[in-house]
Amino acid sequence: LQLNHSGHYRCEGLVGSWQSQSAAVTVTVHGAPPSGVSLSMQPPGGQVALGDRLVRSCTVATGTGPLSFSWHREGSGASLGTSPHLELCHIGDNDSGQYLCQVSDRHSVAESDPLNVTVL
Repeated sequence: LQLNHSGHYRCEGLVGSWQSQSAAVTVTVHGAPPSGVSLSMQPPGGQVALGDRLVRSCTVATGTGPLSFSWHREGSGASLGTSPHLELCHIGDNDSGQYLCQVSDRHSVAESDPLNVTVL
């Protein structure tokens, strides 16, 4: 089912020479809330060397847009970024921790499981 399937529908039938139709009904398709939010990272495994680059990606299994993304580190309320990807170019000691992604469609919010990052 897609958003563009909203409209007026009716049923028509023909038995022999007799034709009949139902009254029209209005169908409104609403957006699907975001769900199935998951994280991945490069390099994989959650361990990165001091000074290296780390890219995290947030994907959504279902949800109709527009979707907005927000990255967070557990224990900090501040947003770290607002795109599906979060890149840290020069990893420091203070970048270790658990990260998660929140996805919103303006009506509801879905959150990924936290992803642990360890700086070696």
